[in-house]
Amino acid sequence: MTKVRGAQAHAVVTGGSSGIGLATARLLASKGASVSLIARGGERLEEAAAGLRASGAVVRTAAVDVSDQAALTAAIDGFVAEGGPCDILITAAGLARPGHFLELSDEVFRSMIEVDYFGTLHAIRAVAPGMVERGNGAIVAISSATAVLGFFGYTAYAPAKFAVRGLMEALRSELKPAGVHVGCVFPPDVDTPQLAEENLYKPAETAAISGAIKPITADKVAATIVRSIERRRFAVYPDPGIAVLAGLGPLLAPLVRRFVDRRVRRYRATR
Repeated sequence: MTKVRGAQAHAVVTGGSSGIGLATARLLASKGASVSLIARGGERLEEAAAGLRASGAVVRTAAVDVSDQAALTAAIDGFVAEGGPCDILITAAGLARPGHFLELSDEVFRSMIEVDYFGTLHAIRAVAPGMVERGNGAIVAISSATAVLGFFGYTAYAPAKFAVRGLMEALRSELKPAGVHVGCVFPPDVDTPQLAEENLYKPAETAAISGAIKPITADKVAATIVRSIERRRFAVYPDPGIAVLAGLGPLLAPLVRRFVDRRVRRYRATR
């Protein structure tokens, strides 16, 4: 059974300076785990670490771009040398850049794959061998509701998150016999600094489609993540609506697409 409680648990969290990553690190720390945080921004990372330490947590940090495999692997190796083997990996580092397909640059498409997919892959590659050798551990990746059904305005982001979903589904089958738990999280919009940044680029049609849907909190997502590790569940749906869409996807997808098409036509007709 993967350790979640107790001082011996060591959790590595990418994207740990804010949002889902920080909320999950905070919850794991409250259960006695030591946490190792990775994020690009050193200043915000240290602020997050200071807040956790103030509550009594043991925290290590590394300011690293997860798309840099060598630097990320070195950081995780350093955490392991200092804090012991990684028992839990949460890959929450991500980048979302919505926009109209014809207006997005090639670099945006490339960066989504480099950060969202390869950033996830690199971290897993760094810890999976040790987990398999010990016959224990948990790996949880943050995908997206856009990996359940593609969404207007996310032609760069959704494919990267679909890739994360595919990786985790295949990985689960391979690592389960070795005693390693694998999970994949499909959150809707979450009230985080990343969402605030994302909204600056969101097409008006996308906003019209989503309407007044209120984002969920990062703490709610964190709670579902930790519960999924304790119960060894693969698919993690913090929002019941996404769970229904995932379960009834082939039946509901045509209805959702017609709804989206109507919203887009209505928006453009009023411009």
